[in-house]
Amino acid sequence: MAIGLLEVLLVSAKGLANTDFLGDIDPYVIIQYKTQERTSSVAQGRGGSWTWNERFTFRVEYPGSGGQYKLILKIMDKDTFTKDDFLGEATIYVEDLLAQGMENGTAELHSRKYSVVQADGTYFGEIQVGLSMTHKVEVETDRDFGGWKESDF
Repeated sequence: MAIGLLEVLLVSAKGLANTDFLGDIDPYVIIQYKTQERTSSVAQGRGGSWTWNERFTFRVEYPGSGGQYKLILKIMDKDTFTKDDFLGEATIYVEDLLAQGMENGTAELHSRKYSVVQADGTYFGEIQVGLSMTHKVEVETDRDFGGWKESDF
């Protein structure tokens, strides 16, 4: 099993469902990879187009246990007085990117648009995301042998 870093560049979104009573939504994104979770700031913008330009890093193992090599991006609407609204989500399968990154040292998926799927399964809007993966080489410096450290005497 090899270890790497998966970097997610959250760029922008447009055409998201408007769930706000007052007409403007304040979207943010919860990005999940296996048990790790990162949350963006509330996006800048109005009128159906929002921008983040934020980077998030996840530690990845490949091949690893569980097999679910996917990023889930949950788009939420920040509400001041009520519970935040779920606007939709996008799923990005990253197994091929991880495999290529582990083999070549790095791999990249340039920024592209992914469809946002609402809770009822309909598509409504898109989110633009870029991905890169870097194989991280871990070097062992000291090794423990039953409480004793190996030394160079």
